[in-house]
Amino acid sequence: MAVVRKIPCLVRTVTDHGEHVYTVDLEPAAPVPGFRPGQFLHLALDAYEPGGFWPESRVFSIASSPKERDRLAITYAVKGAFTGRMERELASGVSAWVKLPYGEFVVDPARDAVLFAGGTGITAFTAFLQSLEPERAAHVLLFYGARTPDLFVYGPLVEARARDVSSLSCHLVCEATHGRLDVAAAWPEIVALPDPVFYLSGPPQMLGALTAQLCERGVAPELIRTDAWE
Repeated sequence: MAVVRKIPCLVRTVTDHGEHVYTVDLEPAAPVPGFRPGQFLHLALDAYEPGGFWPESRVFSIASSPKERDRLAITYAVKGAFTGRMERELASGVSAWVKLPYGEFVVDPARDAVLFAGGTGITAFTAFLQSLEPERAAHVLLFYGARTPDLFVYGPLVEARARDVSSLSCHLVCEATHGRLDVAAAWPEIVALPDPVFYLSGPPQMLGALTAQLCERGVAPELIRTDAWE
């Protein structure tokens, strides 16, 4: 298990994707500790004094690759007071603190996997997708939903990885034109996999709906893993 580290960072860039969705690119003052794809970090906006109390923070999936030791990236949607403050305060050159790595939402590399990602929930999978080798044998199905075409923040990454990795199949589901992510629509491809594990990341309402739909189709609860966030 990696040792958790607290690291000061500078904001390199903040990308505004519209509809209060942002990607923050951070430059850490020390090399990023080793982490597993799917793990998360705590982000604090206030200064941390070593030996003191950790400031108020929120958790965000690490969207960048573990191979990038000099960079961290997160993507978030404004949902409450803390992310509202992030929207107001984070800009190029601003300082922030992170502590990492945390979490066990890690895709088993030896098993076929079905991934459902809603909105910024895709960040729980981006490091994993970047880690895939072209010769990977186990199959991965990704169903990535967003409200509008502009909010497929990681659409180019997803499509590029699908071109490079033959065992990866990706579907972008735009809510504005095709409705929300739905197990029934995905099922014809899912049934082609003999014994997949299901990984769900997104808002609680989506997780509840997809979990219920999977259980109705006979998927055992222990094969459904969720990365719940507010």
